[in-house]
Amino acid sequence: MTDTTQTVGIIGLGYVGLPLAVEAGKAGFDVLGFDVNPAVTDLINQGESHIGDVPAEEVAALRTGGRLEATTDMSRLAECDVISICVPTPLSKTRDPDVSYIISASEAVAGGLREGQLVILESTTYPGTTREVLLPRLEETGLQVGEDFHLCFSPERVDPGNAVWTTKNTPKVVGGITAACTAAGEAFYAQFLDTIVPVSSSEAAEMTKILENTFRAVNIGLVNETAIIAERLGVDVWEVIDAAATKPFGFMKFTPGPGLGGHCIPVDPHYLSWKMRTLNYKTRFIELASDINSEMPYFVVDKVREALNRQQKSVNGSSIFVLGVAYKRDIEDVRESPALDVIQLLQEDGASVSYHDPYVSELSEEGIALESVALTDEAMSSADAVVILTDHTDIDYGRVVAQSGVLIDARHIAPRPEGTAPFGWIVKPQP
Repeated sequence: MTDTTQTVGIIGLGYVGLPLAVEAGKAGFDVLGFDVNPAVTDLINQGESHIGDVPAEEVAALRTGGRLEATTDMSRLAECDVISICVPTPLSKTRDPDVSYIISASEAVAGGLREGQLVILESTTYPGTTREVLLPRLEETGLQVGEDFHLCFSPERVDPGNAVWTTKNTPKVVGGITAACTAAGEAFYAQFLDTIVPVSSSEAAEMTKILENTFRAVNIGLVNETAIIAERLGVDVWEVIDAAATKPFGFMKFTPGPGLGGHCIPVDPHYLSWKMRTLNYKTRFIELASDINSEMPYFVVDKVREALNRQQKSVNGSSIFVLGVAYKRDIEDVRESPALDVIQLLQEDGASVSYHDPYVSELSEEGIALESVALTDEAMSSADAVVILTDHTDIDYGRVVAQSGVLIDARHIAPRPEGTAPFGWIVKPQP
């Protein structure tokens, strides 16, 4: 694992897998990408990219240079010296981890497992998954971990839309089943990533990822509740947050909003909650933060009702224009986006909802079927209320304020007219 002569196989060519494939290919590895969706593999083989953070030019260059190929044929895993598993790990409706994608991937890997291979799980999951789910299936082949093949967990740390911290320069944690496994994983990643952080076990690496996102979920829950408290006290929570952030130690700035989104922060802490329930322990901080964060879309809808009431209108029968449906700014990802809940709640109240998002052309999630409309003066001025849910940077929010008769800003991004109430969820009309 100390040079780039190996063939690298990556199972799952999404937000995690494709950036990893591109970085490995740029470093000189031959990369074979696997995905169950032929539309994805066909697109990559045509030199295109379906991931916003991966320029099509980089994919095309690797295809031209013969460094990257995509396939749906899992039997070709036997060709790979290193196999990275980057498959989804969703939660069920009861918030239990769904490891079916990991199980399917492990069966595919086991089908062609041979001596000398390094297998790495990158999909976020509960502590113990690598040892309890992957290892038994791979050892059914008769090969011995740490001797015949190596097995590690290395959590993905992808932050979609972040141009500063990328796959290459974000420190890479790796923990193996044995010390030899960790050494193999560390040596592999060191060939094309800037910083490697070895830990003592696969469980430690799994727990690292869960802690990172639980930390964020809990602190976002805290600041969301603080926003509600501050509003009831008549205090501008944004002023308070900015003032607290001047402290050079002991405080990290988090900001409130309409709720949590993305695959990681709303989901990952529940892997740990589930694991601890099997050990008869209740993760109270996680559950409380989840409850607070999941209530924020209802809080936003209440603000829509309040703003419309000031105009002697009801939500039922009103036209609501939503700005932004992606879970955060300047990306196309709508996974777990709080905008989905807000739109659904408004529709259930009888509102006619339309939206504009420069990154999401159509929305077909959770019973919602809408297409993005143009951000025109007419679209804003004719709506009974405009609601900002995602603070994309290429929108003129001064224009939004000028053209909107009723404006609810859940991101604190619009310029505030003089006299706006503290925190200013409702920017227009004024109280």
